[in-house]
Formats: sequence, structure tokens, C-alpha cells
Amino acid sequence: MNGRVVIVGAGLGGLSAACHLAGRGVPVTLLERSGYPGGRAGLLERDGYRFDTGPAVLTMLGVMEDTFAAAGADLHDHLDLIRLDPAYRARFADGSHVHVRASQSDMREELRAFSGDGAADGFDDLVAWLQQLFEREFADFIDRDFQSLASLLRQPAALARLAAAGGFGRLQPAVDRFFDDPRLQRLFSFQAMYAGMSPMRALAMYSVITYLDTVQGVYFPRGGVHELSAGLAHAAQDAGVDLRLGVEVEAITPAGGGVPARVRTSDGTFEAEVVVANPDLPEVYDRLVDVDAPRRLRRGHYSPSCLLWLVGGRRPEGADRAHHTIHFGAAWSRTFTELLDEGRPQSDPSRFVTTPSLTDPDLAPAGRDVLHVLEPVPNLQAGLDWPSLEPQLTERMLTWLGETGHLEGNPEVLHTISPVDWAAEGMGAGTPFSLDHRFSQTGPLRPALTDRRLPGVVFVGSATRPGVGVPMVLISGRLAADRVVEQLGPRSAGSRRLGWQRPTNAAEGDRESAHAS
Repeated sequence: MNGRVVIVGAGLGGLSAACHLAGRGVPVTLLERSGYPGGRAGLLERDGYRFDTGPAVLTMLGVMEDTFAAAGADLHDHLDLIRLDPAYRARFADGSHVHVRASQSDMREELRAFSGDGAADGFDDLVAWLQQLFEREFADFIDRDFQSLASLLRQPAALARLAAAGGFGRLQPAVDRFFDDPRLQRLFSFQAMYAGMSPMRALAMYSVITYLDTVQGVYFPRGGVHELSAGLAHAAQDAGVDLRLGVEVEAITPAGGGVPARVRTSDGTFEAEVVVANPDLPEVYDRLVDVDAPRRLRRGHYSPSCLLWLVGGRRPEGADRAHHTIHFGAAWSRTFTELLDEGRPQSDPSRFVTTPSLTDPDLAPAGRDVLHVLEPVPNLQAGLDWPSLEPQLTERMLTWLGETGHLEGNPEVLHTISPVDWAAEGMGAGTPFSLDHRFSQTGPLRPALTDRRLPGVVFVGSATRPGVGVPMVLISGRLAADRVVEQLGPRSAGSRRLGWQRPTNAAEGDRESAHAS
């Protein structure tokens, strides 16, 4: 099989697709506009501090291992991966806190000490339910691409099993039945926000995210989460992928009439039998292809966005902190009404703080910490005045950061990423979390991996299937690779070699393939 594939974008989805395709013997050229791979899983280095600019939580070790293995590589040869224990600490408005421990037995005892025997027993029952849901959900729904609702409905037994386990009920009531303590009801349901939903509205099937956090475990690669991107890039290159950094793609022309697909860049044109597009789907339709976005995307419901503050500064003396900390505000349901219905910042927000320098001190100068502070905020569809609002919320956050013992004095480095910044990076509605996961945007109801108006083009990433989050995007890369191989088919065995075409005014010599660092 030697049909040339060009992948646009070296985000985690594009890197995953590259690994899976290269492992199957498909020649791949991977184009990335920035100077390093990773996309949303990016990197910022400033004044001796090293910040991840995207995901901070890694789960589903098996999916990460499988992605490296697809390229003939071993994850552990590329990453020094640490399982965090505790996975994170939850701090509540009443001053109490509890750790989410790495083993079920340790977690049971943690909860017994925190809230009594009933909480420990409830946790055992919760884990049993989560395990059942995960087993019924992963293989039948997450790890495969139903190309239509009809194809899903042709699996009535799988749907019945998921329904019998309560997967189509609401998440918050499902979790509440295991615990009397409202603090624990929040602890095991807040993960719905990762899917862009209030726990009161999210389907119970999205408790799979709770399962990944609290049962399968949370991991951190020494050097930061960006090391996952760099490691996948190395593995892909070792498998033969031609990675070209600093290449801005201007347009994708689909195949047709015996003519291959084309990718036009600022430096020239690539031909390919199949093009894999990794930018956020709205960006692909708005900027790269000459067809309107499908209705499912134009009228889609987007997740809330977030303010992400990257803070470097002095470590407080004697502070007792964890790698990940979820700070719950006193309010709960009201804050979701403010965020999702009223389109305004939460008056009493819950915030997620990651301090990776506690695990890897090399990420910050001596006596300093790297902080990754995330607060949910409305996306750009709310029409807020971000130039005025951002400094107000930043000042509120910095005051809070000192009060909660995360930072001593003023920050030495402060970098803010707002919904406006996410939009400037090509993310629809200014949110890095893409379309939310309401039922009408789940499984085959989510935008497809292909568009019949764009032959020879396959999509990958969080706006398509299976959805949002690092494991889901890695799985999306494998599903996209499957679709590419289907499109190449037997005809690729005798196809001519397609690749880089030098423009008439190009300087001598092709751009060197850059090696990820």
C-alpha cells in the first residue's frame, strides 16, 4: 500500500493518525504550522518556567500505549510516565478536603475517614456501577465509528445493555444515590464539565470520565503533558512519517475526476490520495475547504470555554498542596445556570489548579512553581466584552490564588488564554472543548469523519467522533486512519507516488523535515 497521505495539523489527533497509518505502511507527510507538534497540547517556555498550554490531565494509559505501539514504538521508551497518587485533591468551601487515591482500597479508607462508613460502602458500589458502564460503553460506542444513527440502531443488544445499566439517565441523580454527603456528590459528578455539560443535564454514560479519573488512574509525563506530543512525533518519524514544521496550510482541494486531492501551502502544493484534516472542524470549513459546514456543525451547541492562566512564581513556605486540586465553590447548581443559561461568568466558580512542578521540579526555577489555573467561562457566543472582563477576572483569580496558598506574592510570569485567544487559534466559538456532548451530539449524531462533498478528505479531532479529551482524540486518530485505509483500498497498491511539488518560484531545496523537540 503506497498511496500518499497528507495530514494537516500535528495536534494529538493528527499525530495519532500518523502513527496508525505509518504502522500500516502508508506514506505520510504531516504538516504543522507552528514550530513544534502538539496543537492544543502545546508548550510555553518563559524565564525558566515551562508551561503546558492545553490538557493537564492524562488518563487511559492503554490508549496512549496503543497509539505508540501502532507505530512500532513503546510509550515507555519515549515518556517517563508517573501515576499520580493522589490523582488530585478536592477542596471544599467549608475548609475540608479529600484526596482521590490511586487504589480502590486506599480511596475507600480515605472516604471512610472523610465522611464515614456509608461513604466507603457507597464508593464500592459506585465503582462497580462505573465498571459496568465502562465495559458496556467503551467497546460498543467509544472505540468504534457508527457512521449513521441507523448503524447504531442495528445494535439493539448493545443499546439495551447500556440502558439497563442506567447510561441514558441523568448523571447527577445517578451519582447522588451512592452518597448522602453533598461534597462527594460533587466530587464524583463534576467531570461532566469535561464534556461541556452540567452534571444535572449530562447523561449518566459520561460518568465514564469519573471512572477514568478515579479508577483507571491519572498520569503525568516528566517534562509536562507536551512530552506526549513530542513523543508521538518522534515515534511517527521513526516509523517513516515526514514531519514538516512551520508550514502554513492555505487550502485543501478534494479529489475528483481522477485528480488527487491537493493541499496548498505558503511554500507550494502537496498532492495526496487522501488528506486528513486535524484543525478544529469549524476552522476547516471556514478557511480550508470551499463548501459550507454541515448543518450539524453550523447549528451545533458548543461547550463553555475557559480562562487558562499560566502562572509562575514563588512557592509559599510550608504549603500543603497536590499536583491537581479541584477547588469547589460554595454554590453548585446556580453556577451552572449562570454559565450555561445566562452566559455570564460564575459568581462563585470552581477552579482547577495544576502544579506540575511539585512532581517535576525542573519545570520551574528553584523555590518557584508552575501553576496551570483553569476557570470555566462562557464561550464567545455569549457576546461578552472580553477586553474589559479578562483583567477583572484575572485580578479576582490572583487574589484567590494567594488566599488559597498556591502563590506567594506577585507572579513572576503571568500568561492568560481567554476565549478570544482560543478563537484566534482556530477553535470554534472560542472554546478548546469543541461541541458539547448532549445526546444530539453524541456517537453517530456528532459530525462525521468524512463529508461526501469532500472526497479524499478525512477529519480527525475533538469536534468529530468519538469526542473531546486526550483519549478520545487519540482514538479519533485511529478511526480516521481506518477510514483512510478504506479509501485507499486495493487501488493504492499500483498508484503513482504523490508528494511535494516545488512551486516555480521556490528556493532551491525542499524544506527540511524538522524533528520534534
